[in-house]
Amino acid sequence: MKKYTKSHEWVEIAGDIATVGITEHAQKLLGDVVYVDLPETGKKVEKGEILCTIDSVKAASDVYAPLSGVVQEVNGELDATPETVNQDAEGAGWIVRIQVSEEISLEGFLDKEAYLKQAEEEE
Repeated sequence: MKKYTKSHEWVEIAGDIATVGITEHAQKLLGDVVYVDLPETGKKVEKGEILCTIDSVKAASDVYAPLSGVVQEVNGELDATPETVNQDAEGAGWIVRIQVSEEISLEGFLDKEAYLKQAEEEE
């Protein structure tokens, strides 16, 4: 089950691995994605810090780590085809998989309905 952050990331947890990407709403706001500055595998990240940057024709946008841990895998497909983020932001356009280093708490995350309501209110 996906959970969402107020800063427009989604996270899907399986065991101690969290797959992270940006939301469908976020990719629409960005417009055509031209580059994803992926973090290095093995990088330690803290919840709330910048995980990577996405460049689009409109702007550059930071993506924040929704959980603390170590980057286990990056979506290398995004190097050659960053537009995958536009085509399938909440699927094939995932950005990283993080091995979570803390007890996983979903407190503070939004479900899809609450996230969409928040996104609608921002417009």
